[in-house]
Amino acid sequence: MRPVPLRLLPETSEVIDGVLHIGGCNTLDLAAEFGTPVFVYDETHLRNRCREAVAAFGPGVAYATKAFLCTAMAQLAHQEGMHLDVATGGELQVALLSGVPAEHLVLHGNNKSMAELRMAVEAGVGRIVVDSFDELDRLDELANETGTAPKVLLRLTPGIKAETHEFISTGQDDSKFGFTVSNGTAAAALQRARSSDSVELVGVHAHIGSQVFAAGSLGRATEVLAGIANEYEVEELSVGGGLGVAYVDDERAPTITEWGRVVREACRDAGVSARITAEPGRSIVADAAVTLYTVGTIKHLPGIRTYVSVDGGMSDNPRPVLYGSGYETFLPRAVAADRPQAVTVVGKHCESGDILVRAGALPEDLAVGDVLATPVTGAYGHSMGSNYNKVLRPPVVFVADGEARLVVRRETFDDLIRLDV
Repeated sequence: MRPVPLRLLPETSEVIDGVLHIGGCNTLDLAAEFGTPVFVYDETHLRNRCREAVAAFGPGVAYATKAFLCTAMAQLAHQEGMHLDVATGGELQVALLSGVPAEHLVLHGNNKSMAELRMAVEAGVGRIVVDSFDELDRLDELANETGTAPKVLLRLTPGIKAETHEFISTGQDDSKFGFTVSNGTAAAALQRARSSDSVELVGVHAHIGSQVFAAGSLGRATEVLAGIANEYEVEELSVGGGLGVAYVDDERAPTITEWGRVVREACRDAGVSARITAEPGRSIVADAAVTLYTVGTIKHLPGIRTYVSVDGGMSDNPRPVLYGSGYETFLPRAVAADRPQAVTVVGKHCESGDILVRAGALPEDLAVGDVLATPVTGAYGHSMGSNYNKVLRPPVVFVADGEARLVVRRETFDDLIRLDV
């Protein structure tokens, strides 16, 4: 197989003397300094994607923090003009502690607790995206306590099934999220919110799924929202997120700019006067990062396959296990090398399903001790990571202008018992 496609690597990637450099930093040196596994993020890439999102959708476009969140990421997105989309009290707390103004936060969630809603109202978050009649009941109760009517958007389910994995498809009628348009539930919720003294209805929202490659699906969802936005004369229309990214050689994805163009054209054709916002997450961070591992075991099973075991696994990237997601793999010491050896890259967990790259390819001279990389791991690796088998969660390093800075330290064995009583 040919060398790993450079288009899957972070923007500032360079190959110098055969070795991958990101942000002016030698990745082999990073592996030696910070250990492996380690998430390496290209800070310039992150900033450029944030700027692209603001240019495509304007002020108010919100970074979906579920894709990847730490204080450094929250601060970076805020510095580049993005608002932040948070979906739990925990994400809200991290954003606030990072110094992001509460009015630049959007609170999501299909089952927000009273405590989370109270936390949001007391902090003064800019928008609450309401997901159910039960949530409207809770906001009624909260308004009676506080005398505050927060600004809200209603999340609508437009009846559009995205071309993506069923576990991350959310726009079809059969969904745990939102008020369904086709059966009249959305209309009833809009009427209630508009007449309520407990909330200030400012807009509508929809999200049809994640890892969506067909911009047309996102455009059709916008068309449904546009009619409702016009009918109820709301000031904001949020098209959510879900734009896909390419993980492997044969995938192609629209850019944030192209997505924004499709959405704006649909809104213009529908005569929408509301402010258009969006919530990109994966497309901001996914291809900004690579994960570096160390090869510990190579097991050849003649006529069957070759297993390459690394020092991480499903605890730092559960996507292959959850969704059957595909990844590329390569050796940072030989980026331009052909990869004729078919391998399956597996982790160190006590699970046969602990597979990182099922159909990988590597150079023939692969050896124990090599640093191995998987690209496009900036989204849903760190954020979905776990301590399964009490494996220590990896550190996160931002690189730029030849400098590497640790933004999340590696866990220690002491961390594993810090909550035990």
